[in-house]
Amino acid sequence: MTVHWAGTISERIAQIKSSLPDSVRLIAVTKQVPIEAMREAYAAGIRDFGESKVQEAEIKQRELADLPDVVWHLIGHLQTNKAQKALQCFQWIHSVDSLKLALRLDRLAASLTLEPQICLQVKLLPDPDKYGWTAAELLADLAELNQCQYLQIKGLMTIPPTGLSEVEVLELFEQNRQLANKIQAQNWQRIQMQDLSMGMSGDFPLAIQAGTTMIRLGRVLFGDRQA
Repeated sequence: MTVHWAGTISERIAQIKSSLPDSVRLIAVTKQVPIEAMREAYAAGIRDFGESKVQEAEIKQRELADLPDVVWHLIGHLQTNKAQKALQCFQWIHSVDSLKLALRLDRLAASLTLEPQICLQVKLLPDPDKYGWTAAELLADLAELNQCQYLQIKGLMTIPPTGLSEVEVLELFEQNRQLANKIQAQNWQRIQMQDLSMGMSGDFPLAIQAGTTMIRLGRVLFGDRQA
């Protein structure tokens, strides 16, 4: 679906916030967004910034060090060799997409005495451009994930394949919620499913309809990215 919001960054943020349920957390996706625009978003009340790359986040965090209450979310694919730096830069990692990565993060978090909040990324439809567990793979790995002592597993993240209809996107988001409910009902000691990270600029109203708790918005806040 196409969503258009007019006005300045501050005005867009105000419009979108006024449309959100209290249960939905707005994460401003700031990949390739200049510092000045991020400061405008902060002044408009944004406290959650989402970045796709560890290196870009490091630079921005240094430049925004005077804003101590910002929460940083990693929303892009994380290579295992960047795992330690990601733990040092981000309070949230939405894109934990394999058991191998989760176990590595847990070992590193132990050595760093950190307890990052994470989402498990799932791929509910075949998509060569996306990472993540299938539902069956994730259910099979839950027992090992439950052994992670430092990761705070909070929920699921998903990104629909491109080219789906609105009906299909809504159905996928609802499947993600149902999978989270199924996992929660199993009463794992170390796995909680109170959060769903789903919904971006083109489809976040559908994600809200399906029960998301976190939406990741870039273009509708900041306009199209520079090439």
